[in-house]
Order: sequence, then C-alpha cells, then structure tokens
Amino acid sequence: MPLYEFSCDGGHLTEKLLPISSETRSIACPACDGEATRRISAPAVSTADPTRMKLMDSTQATAHQPQVVSSVPSGPSQRSTPVTRNPQHQKLPRP
Repeated sequence: MPLYEFSCDGGHLTEKLLPISSETRSIACPACDGEATRRISAPAVSTADPTRMKLMDSTQATAHQPQVVSSVPSGPSQRSTPVTRNPQHQKLPRP
C-alpha cells in the first residue's frame, strides 16, 4: 500500500497508508481535527536494505567500468590440460 501525505490549514503534515484504489482526498487531521487534504509528494522508493543497495550499485558500476588488469597474477603455474603419452588414448575423440 502506498503512503500518502496530507496537510491541513494549520500546517500539520500527516502520512497515511491507503490502498491504491482509494479515492480518499481528505482526512481528519490528528493534530487539530481540521480537514487535511492529500498532497502531491515524492514517492518513497528507497525502502530497500542498505546492504542490498550497495551490492546492486557495485554490480551496476562494474558493468560499465570493469576493473582493468595490468599484470598476470603470480602463483603456482599449472598446465591447463595434462598430456598423455599412452597410444590407446590417441584413438579417443578430441574435445
């Protein structure tokens, strides 16, 4: 349900959760019991978990600005595919 903002003639601001299908344009102000009319306000879109938002931001950043590798990482060298000298293996299909 969206959060709507209402204001009265006394300057009090009130927020209320209402269904989207609601056609309520005014409510009673809880501070002064006057009529509070619905205001047009910015939507509340930042209700996600901050950790999740940081992860999404970093993922988006790497899509457009990938990290550049300037050197080959050092470590133990490994052969990618072991070579066999068995003559029976020569008859096998190669990948």
